[in-house]
Amino acid sequence: MACDPATKLSTSLHGHLPDDRVCRQAAPKWAAVPALFCGSPGSSLRRICRVKILQALLLSLAVVLAPMAPAQAARIKEVATIAGVRSNPLTGYGLIVGLDGTGDQTTQAPFTGQSLTAMLQQFGVLLPQGVTMQPRNVAAVMVTATLPPFAQPGQQLDINVSSIGNAKSLRGGTLIATPLRGADGQVYAIAQGNLIVGGAGASAGGSKVQINHLSAGRIPAGALVERAVPTPLAQGDSIQLDLNSSDFATARAVAQAINKAKGNGVAQALDGRVVRVRAPASPDERVAFLADVENLAVDLAAPAARVVINARTGSVVMNQAVTLSSCAVAHGSLSVTISSTPIISQPNALSGGQTTVAEKADIAIRQEPGSLIQLPAGARLSDVVKALNSLGATPQDLLAILQAMKSAGALNAEIEVI
Repeated sequence: MACDPATKLSTSLHGHLPDDRVCRQAAPKWAAVPALFCGSPGSSLRRICRVKILQALLLSLAVVLAPMAPAQAARIKEVATIAGVRSNPLTGYGLIVGLDGTGDQTTQAPFTGQSLTAMLQQFGVLLPQGVTMQPRNVAAVMVTATLPPFAQPGQQLDINVSSIGNAKSLRGGTLIATPLRGADGQVYAIAQGNLIVGGAGASAGGSKVQINHLSAGRIPAGALVERAVPTPLAQGDSIQLDLNSSDFATARAVAQAINKAKGNGVAQALDGRVVRVRAPASPDERVAFLADVENLAVDLAAPAARVVINARTGSVVMNQAVTLSSCAVAHGSLSVTISSTPIISQPNALSGGQTTVAEKADIAIRQEPGSLIQLPAGARLSDVVKALNSLGATPQDLLAILQAMKSAGALNAEIEVI
């Protein structure tokens, strides 16, 4: 009889010979159970059974150790940005031409006619005195774009075009060359091209059908960069990482991840949002250094408990750190119904009176009783959601309930109303 390798190792450590007798004595009673299903010792069926049992044990171990893994993990490029490496908004005013009678009405939008007159003068076309154009195929628009960092002259940008007059549709129009300016008033790009509108519409006989929005569109690669924006990336002996949200634990984790990969003292957390990093002086080495730093993994701490409430739409969003203390809530609905019934007052014959119409208003107030419901303490988000669902409240009622629970100290989270 062959001895199991694990039994041989155990007997060898205890100074006994791993013979078959020792193996039989060391085998526990439950070892006979798999033997009934796995075949005789040494058979291929027994080896396959052992492999399956080992796989089951590893799967169980993975399930047990899964909650012990880090809650969140992200790269540095996802939680921080490099100071000075940013985009810049560009804005311009231009004209859309070639519309099919859906342009601005110049009587209600006189700036469109003035802009068209000024553009024609630049091409040497002068209108007689007192002549006012009223075209219906021109529309005044605002052009916006975003100049990305490190953009160089000649590169193309996507632009957005929006009507500022009373044009019914910009579909089929062409944008005339429009300079795009930055916050300093300098021209950084020139926009021009055919507009793409993601909608359609038609009207006839007083009826109108419209799909999506017709007074705004987009021109892919519709602008050419004319001037680059200098960046301070290559200046100084260090760079600054700005975290997307202020958090001391995240700042410490970012600094520790950089020091672990690049050496101690390379990164230093200055506060809850800024991390200063010493970088090589050579531009090529600095770019390679930043490429390595941006891809370093960072274990993020659990965020602060927060409940975000949108009072306009009734939306309620909470993160996984929200917990609930034990409390009791009574919720009932109050409804007010007002109905108006017309009453006709008919005078008697030959009385000389007039028939009048009056209204009789009936007001009813109904308040449904609400039972007192005890909400158990919940340490997980699923427990909090289950407890709030037991109230049966609408999203609008939930806004008031969460605020009352916060005032009572039962909701362990910060409430933000947007």
